[in-house]
Amino acid sequence: MAHTPYPESYYAASANAVPPRPALQDEVETDVCVIGAGYTGLSSALFLLEHGFRVTVLEAAKVGFGASGRNGGQIVNSYSRDIDVIERSVGPKQAQLLGQMAFEGGRIIRERVAKYNIQCDLKDGGVFAAITAKQMGHLESQKRLWERFGHTQLELLDQRRIREVVACDQYIGGMLDMSGGHIHPLNLALGEAAAVESLGGTIYEQSSAVRIERGANPLVHTPQGKVRAKFIIVAGNAYLGNLVPELAAKSMPCGTQVIATEPLGEDLARAMLPQDYCVEDCNYLLDYYRLSGDKRLIFGGGVVYGARDPANIEAIIRPKMLKAFPQLKDVKIDYAWTGNFLLTLSRLPQVGRLGDNIYYSQGCSGHGVTYTHLAGKVLAEALRGQAERFDAFADLPHYPFPGGQMLRTPFAALGAWYYGLRDKFGF
Repeated sequence: MAHTPYPESYYAASANAVPPRPALQDEVETDVCVIGAGYTGLSSALFLLEHGFRVTVLEAAKVGFGASGRNGGQIVNSYSRDIDVIERSVGPKQAQLLGQMAFEGGRIIRERVAKYNIQCDLKDGGVFAAITAKQMGHLESQKRLWERFGHTQLELLDQRRIREVVACDQYIGGMLDMSGGHIHPLNLALGEAAAVESLGGTIYEQSSAVRIERGANPLVHTPQGKVRAKFIIVAGNAYLGNLVPELAAKSMPCGTQVIATEPLGEDLARAMLPQDYCVEDCNYLLDYYRLSGDKRLIFGGGVVYGARDPANIEAIIRPKMLKAFPQLKDVKIDYAWTGNFLLTLSRLPQVGRLGDNIYYSQGCSGHGVTYTHLAGKVLAEALRGQAERFDAFADLPHYPFPGGQMLRTPFAALGAWYYGLRDKFGF
């Protein structure tokens, strides 16, 4: 069977050492079979193991192979559509529940890091940077909105204050969220996988789920083995393929590009980001960046709809980096990579159940680091018979992309072009 290694990235090159995990070779029996060893699957597995379930995790490649091990590494609260948009769509009662959960994912990450001693360069503090007065107005209303749901670790930054936290003259202000922050995302996933195993869970790598036999005791087939379970959690996100056809029509894989510079040295790094916060701007097609543990600038942005790998990532991202930090014009780019996330038409996550025993969560729409950790807790609660929070997500309305599989990419790209123009001209 072909062995799928990690794609080349700064994260893969600096990953903590872990033992190789075997591929599934025979038939095993378990309470819960989790498909996918990214954050959603690992978070689900951990919560279930902590409540006494037997858990087997199947991973097509390696732990954290997908977006969980390739993302920008930023802990950003709430969802890809904020709570006010949700409230207009579903009403105050459901929005209240979802609003209360909007800041839980970051807390779960910190609890996991502390409880299982995960070495992943965790740093506190995330900045939303405004380029226009309209964006600043949005941050002011966002602060009021988040505070309504009990989230108080927020500070509005005027032009002087934002210069103190990021040496970039594009920004007129911003908002600092001290419960935001950043991590080495692959090392977080690897640490969570080790925690799963420390509690008696089993993870099989190079073991893609190729078919699910549904029924009272569903059976998941891999190329060389089978898992019989009472429940299945489908957590493949943008890497699920067509394993569950019902989930493919309402979502679209998208690629995002990231680069990492050579190490900048303490002085240059501190001059650019003195408090070591991570930053994202407020554009629809946003740029985001932060310092790594060894003081590289990790800079990401742009979306490729339909998840093609662009030929030259550095050519796409380096100009964005130099616009923000012209002082880096002579700095070498050591790594450039792409990773896929799953976009939904509503840009809200899709959560649900197929039949009585197959649960799923997918479609974080670029907001996955915190949401996936919450999703694991919500899925585990549902399997334990506590479904109120699960239902709040499951009841969100979702729609197939117009034109079906064939036209979803051009439609989405057209929308992105429109919003890109809005960003460019500030309207």
